[in-house]
Amino acid sequence: MHTVIDVHTHMLNEYWLEQLVAHGGKYALGEFKGERVIRADGAPFMTLKEPMFDYAKRIEDMDEAGVDIAIVSLTCPSVYWGSEEVSSATAQFMNDDMAAQQKIYPDRIRYFATLPWQFPDRAVEELARACGNGAVGVFVSANISGMSLTDAHLKPIWDAIEARALPVLVHPSAPPGVGDMDMQRYNLVGSVGFMFDTTLAVSRMIFDGFFDRYTNLKIIACHAGGALPYLFGRLDIAHQNMPGAREVISELPSSYADRLYYDTVTFTQGALELCIDVAGSANMLYGSDYPHNIGDMKGCLARVDALPADQRDAARGGNAERIFNL
Repeated sequence: MHTVIDVHTHMLNEYWLEQLVAHGGKYALGEFKGERVIRADGAPFMTLKEPMFDYAKRIEDMDEAGVDIAIVSLTCPSVYWGSEEVSSATAQFMNDDMAAQQKIYPDRIRYFATLPWQFPDRAVEELARACGNGAVGVFVSANISGMSLTDAHLKPIWDAIEARALPVLVHPSAPPGVGDMDMQRYNLVGSVGFMFDTTLAVSRMIFDGFFDRYTNLKIIACHAGGALPYLFGRLDIAHQNMPGAREVISELPSSYADRLYYDTVTFTQGALELCIDVAGSANMLYGSDYPHNIGDMKGCLARVDALPADQRDAARGGNAERIFNL
């Protein structure tokens, strides 16, 4: 069967963690039920797992699961905190670390560039530097510390990514207003809030005409597009009946479904198949969310392998080989 390429999988390092705690304001390091956690405004935000810091362990786990190549990325809150110098230096350190690991494991590791998106000039500079050192795509959170991805402030970065025709992994973060929505209880930020964050970000991009302006870059919507596959019909009827939804785009929102790419980080076979029905098998990319505590390298691959052969081979790695030029 086809080479297995994991497009949604994360790595950290201790330097990033130290900088986040020192300069991140609301973020602090703590412990929860015997494990190290990052807290945001006092609430557990991310459980730190040892494999997040250990590439040798990653390779062992990839071998056990049957994954050939991992395109690693930082995770939220990325470097969207601290001063311009701190954010830019931390992005550079992350990219250099991932580039070094790519050289150590040239047949197994590729990486998404980390950028200081809140500082566009520095982000464009770092994009060029990271691509020169082997980055094959760009990581961005679904909101930049509350800023929408369609904000005019970010246009220079999108223009630079468009010129390189790069894939962009749009990964959720805590959506604005989690306190007002009482989402910190029961870990609802991770289970529900993240899905909302991706869905809102990409829906806004569709209605804003983003995909008409940027036809070369490739947006990968994490976690099988959040709730988008389930909601495209609702977006369409809103477009048909609400003038405000037609301010920019004339085509139905669902017509943009196959302009997006979707990872396979969903946890039921039916949800994965719904996403394929909506988006098409040419737009699916295997992902695992490893090594987060809700990542599932083996399970996500098993669900892909249960698909019909043509869909299976496309999602396992055929589509990723094409869009990442691997």
